Amino acid sequence: MRSVPAHSPADALAGLMTLAGRSSTSEQAADAIRQHITDGRIRPGAQLREEALAAALGVSRNTIREAFRALSREGLVEHVLHRGVFVREVSVRDVEDIYRTRRLLEPPGLRAAAGRPAVIRALDEIVTGAETAAATGDWASVGTADIAFHRSLVDACDSLRLNRMFDQLFAELRLAFAVIDEARALHEPYVLRNRHMTTLLVGGAVDEACGELDRYLRDAERQILGALDGEQATSRP
Repeated sequence: MRSVPAHSPADALAGLMTLAGRSSTSEQAADAIRQHITDGRIRPGAQLREEALAAALGVSRNTIREAFRALSREGLVEHVLHRGVFVREVSVRDVEDIYRTRRLLEPPGLRAAAGRPAVIRALDEIVTGAETAAATGDWASVGTADIAFHRSLVDACDSLRLNRMFDQLFAELRLAFAVIDEARALHEPYVLRNRHMTTLLVGGAVDEACGELDRYLRDAERQILGALDGEQATSRP
């Protein structure tokens, strides 16, 4: 397992009583855990302790078990025999599949966004927020903004089914991001590229924007696969 921060997943979830509440269902508990994985506050390889999470969310341990089963079906956590439940660490095949799926579905969203000024304004606001976060060195927020930018492209397709699929995909993508330990090296170049895509959309250069999106996704995939290969090499005997 990768090394993880000293704070526990239960610590990260502290204060979510207002989100989960005493009447929280297993779906709400799963939503809370999933969101913290997506936000990077619970890292790949982190152990999810049933009792601590139940206390943090104010729910029963049975509810947490049901949430674990849902997250396991989504590929976000895994049960390790005799050890417990852990946030899953992605493989080369996972990363390749994530980016294959993104290359299929994000370009239609980009084309749909081109005809909708409100969507383009929202993309511009997301990039501006990422630029502000980058200027202060808040790279976790930059990563969250990057996911929000590309999630907005999927939203432009106006498909509830695609949105549900990408909720899971982008949570897995955060697991892929965690392969690279230096957050600035991962996120900084793509702030400029998201800005470039937005500028192209504003100017009506849709084909050019789609070309940039394809290059963006292929470069990001190569970067993550390179980091994953290096990590696996250091762990070999």
